[in-house]
Amino acid sequence: MAKHIGIVACSAEGAALCYRTICAQAPAEMGEPRPSDGLGEHRHPEITMHTHPLSEYMVHIGAGEWEKVGQLMLSSANKVAQAGADFAICPDNTIHQAFDLVVPKSPIPWLHIAELVAEQARQSGFTHLGILGTKYLMAGPVYADVLKKFDISYQIPQERQREQINHIIFAELVNGVFTEKSRLYFNDVIRGLKQTGCDAVVLGCTEIPLVVDPNDCPLPTLDSTRLLARAALRKALEKV
Repeated sequence: MAKHIGIVACSAEGAALCYRTICAQAPAEMGEPRPSDGLGEHRHPEITMHTHPLSEYMVHIGAGEWEKVGQLMLSSANKVAQAGADFAICPDNTIHQAFDLVVPKSPIPWLHIAELVAEQARQSGFTHLGILGTKYLMAGPVYADVLKKFDISYQIPQERQREQINHIIFAELVNGVFTEKSRLYFNDVIRGLKQTGCDAVVLGCTEIPLVVDPNDCPLPTLDSTRLLARAALRKALEKV
């Protein structure tokens, strides 16, 4: 039996991409279809998702009230645990700033999105990452702290670029708006990071993979959303 995955969501598009990735990739990971028992080819672990309105998160994020962000995350964790989830994931990089406040009080264990990205970077041989995400994420401690443990250096875009990226995320991406203009802007920023020594870029807002095309990107991408989904699937299928 696969473990039950709990998704502590924050914004809709990133959470939906994470959920869809788990469901789409599960059949291949779960082995040959078994039509005789009715499971067929559409198998995936049980998944429960809960999210408070993004507006509630944004009030506290904007004020730097990370304990209150953590309270929302813990509330969601309790709900998915009550529904039977065995562990939790959060497809939102920014609110991982409250991660260490949540985990000690959580009824179930968690996976950390930035640690999964860092592990993939190390396995791929990347040593100097560009970090893209909300302005709170890019200038915050989430990746800075994790990458230090992995002995991986990083850099972030210039302040004016961070503000524009943040605007694109909250005016467009979280609302399901993905434009060619914004895709090209991300590529320009990533090109600049390449010119200053980055050998890969972290798509550290879970909506960015919906607008950045890895086949057209100036640097190799580390897709935090899909890396988290795949790690959750592996966790759900690991033998006890």
